[in-house]
Amino acid sequence: MRVLFLTHRLPYAPNRGDRLRAFHIARTLATKVDLDLFSLTHDHDEFNQAEPLRRLGVRVKAFPVPSVRNRLKAMVGLLGERPLTHVLLDAPGLLPSLASAVRDRRPDVVLAYCSGMARFALEPPLSGVPLVIDLVDVDSAKWSALAAAAPRPQRWIYQRETRVLASFEREAATKAVVTFVVNERERRTLQDLAPGTSIQILPNGVDSASLQPRQGPSSDGQVVFCGVMNYGPNVEGILWFASQVWPLIRAQRPGAFFSVVGSNPTHEIRRLASVERGIDITGTVSDVRPYLWNAAVSVAPLLTARGVQSKVMEAVAAGLPAVVTPQVFDGLPAELAPACRVAHSPTAFADHVSQLLALSGPERRGIAAGADLACLSWESQLAPLYQALVGATGKS
Repeated sequence: MRVLFLTHRLPYAPNRGDRLRAFHIARTLATKVDLDLFSLTHDHDEFNQAEPLRRLGVRVKAFPVPSVRNRLKAMVGLLGERPLTHVLLDAPGLLPSLASAVRDRRPDVVLAYCSGMARFALEPPLSGVPLVIDLVDVDSAKWSALAAAAPRPQRWIYQRETRVLASFEREAATKAVVTFVVNERERRTLQDLAPGTSIQILPNGVDSASLQPRQGPSSDGQVVFCGVMNYGPNVEGILWFASQVWPLIRAQRPGAFFSVVGSNPTHEIRRLASVERGIDITGTVSDVRPYLWNAAVSVAPLLTARGVQSKVMEAVAAGLPAVVTPQVFDGLPAELAPACRVAHSPTAFADHVSQLLALSGPERRGIAAGADLACLSWESQLAPLYQALVGATGKS
């Protein structure tokens, strides 16, 4: 079976949520199907990461996104009805290469990752090929949530994106054989948007073996957050945590230290770094695991959260209890609940973190160990995808 997998980022290295899920999909499918991967890339380093995927048996073609040109087109595009998500993910050479691929190696089924890539599957030359979509999150709902808290004119832009992207998501789900989302919350959202369509849940997994701590639990008051730090919801959440929660924690635990671990921190995030306030902004790191293993508590203070926050799953697998907002907790698998404390206010968030810091290292490890991660492997979580692709082709 020939599968054409379309992704909006090259799924290597698997160091952010969207790449992580796409990487494990590609890795898993490569052992079962004849897999072609067409990916957009957003910088030189990403473009040069194809070789590890080829070693897995994947045929890879990468297409650089001209970000400056696309941003200019997006400003003009505000006057039209095309989602900015699509404008910003235009890549010269992609459509001609797709036409050549269909002519030379016509796929049996297209797997489109996220709303940004599903649009290519609805247009020639792929419009006649059976389609499976991994929407992951309902992006229009994310833009709606961001619009509610955004100042003008951003609010108008976000509201526009909510409307036009929802229209596209409805059309895409209608034309797909099946559309996957990451959890029940996203399924309900998409079902309301596109009633009568085939929607299934494809949960995220976690690579517990690689995250298992290689050292004893930390005795320091280290609090950690891991995430891409130019992603709007992450920026919003960390700014809120640093201003509303962290001072309360430091008042109770003066020796506590907060590490924000993730690539591309914005200027606002970089300004948080302060020895006096006990905040460290690492920027890009080659491996987040040592930061998790050296920490005592993980936090996920996101106020806008769709899908599953893989950062929480990875932190728990690394032996850390997590304090999360209700928005984050609502998207987590039930198996993680014993390892999480849910905070509904800044004071509650600070109290939960401080109480966990007051415990011994083994006690904190014991809380994390209460999560049942055995059934959350990527292989088991992604198993329905292969069956759906086979079903879409009509082959047994």
